Amino acid sequence: MQKIALTARYPAQVSEAALLPRDRLKRDEARLWQVPFLGGLNVLQARFVKQAFARHTHEEFTVGVVQHGAAEFWNRGAEHVAPGGSVMLINADEVTTGRSFLAEGYLHLVLYPRAEQLRAVAEQVTGRRVMAPYFPQSVATAPEVAQRLIIAHRVLNDPHASVLTQEEALQNALAGLVISLAEERLVPVFAGRERAAVRVVREYLEAHASDEVPLADLARIVDLSPFYLTRVFRQEVGLPPHAYQIQARVQQARGWIAAGWRLADVALAAGFGDQSAFSNQFRRHVGVTPGQYAAAFGQDGR
Repeated sequence: MQKIALTARYPAQVSEAALLPRDRLKRDEARLWQVPFLGGLNVLQARFVKQAFARHTHEEFTVGVVQHGAAEFWNRGAEHVAPGGSVMLINADEVTTGRSFLAEGYLHLVLYPRAEQLRAVAEQVTGRRVMAPYFPQSVATAPEVAQRLIIAHRVLNDPHASVLTQEEALQNALAGLVISLAEERLVPVFAGRERAAVRVVREYLEAHASDEVPLADLARIVDLSPFYLTRVFRQEVGLPPHAYQIQARVQQARGWIAAGWRLADVALAAGFGDQSAFSNQFRRHVGVTPGQYAAAFGQDGR
C-alpha cells in the first residue's frame, strides 16, 4: 500500500484553526501534565518525528487525535495507520507501539482516562449502571469526536480558561467519545424539563460570577449529574453553564466600568485572567472594547 494513496484516502477532518502550530513544538518534543478533573487525568501534546516506541502497555486508555501528519502503530495483532484527523483508541492494558508514518512526523494530542473515569462518564450519559467502555476500533474516522477532543486540548492548555470551561470541554469530549465509538451502544438519557434546577444554577452563577466554580459543585447543588445538568441547562437557557458565567462576568464588569473603576481592577474583580482575556470577552459580548465602553460614560478607565 502506497503512502500517498493512504493519506489521500483519509483526508484530515479537523479544522484548520490549528491548536498547536508545528513551530510551537520542536521535533520529538512532548508535553505531559495532569488536570484535576475526574479525579486527575493525564494530558499529552507531542510532535513526534524520529521517536519510536517499543511494545508497551498503559494502565489507562489512550485516546488520541493525530492533528497533522500520520502515525503508525501495532495493536491487537495488526499494524495500523492513523492519518490526520483520525482518532486513535488503545484500550487499557493493550500492547501497542508507535512511530511516524511520514517523514514530516505527526502532531499527537492524547488523553489518558482510567477505566473508572470512562465508566463514570458513560453512566452520566445513560443515567444507569454500565461497564467500562470498550473501543473496538484502533483507528476511527469520527470528525465530530476528533473536533471535541481538539477543543478539550485547546481549553485544557489555556491558562486563562475558567475551571468551568475546562471541565465542560473535557466532559463534552469524553461523552462524545463513549457515545460514538464504544462497542456498546450508549443512548443518552432523555433530557426533560428541569426549570427549578436550572434557575438555581443560574442564580448561583450570577452570585459567584467572578469565582472559579467547578461543574461538579453545580451538579451537587441541584442533585443532577454533570452531563445531565449541562444538557438541560443548555436546553433551557440556550448557553452552557460556562458561557452563562462569562456573560454574568461581563454584566458585572459593565456596571463597574460605568461607576468609574479602573479597567485593570475591573478585569481582576470580574474573574478574568488578564486584561487581554477581559477585553476579548467584553468585545464579544458588548461589541466594543472596555475602553470604548468607559469613554461612553465619560471615563478613561485608567
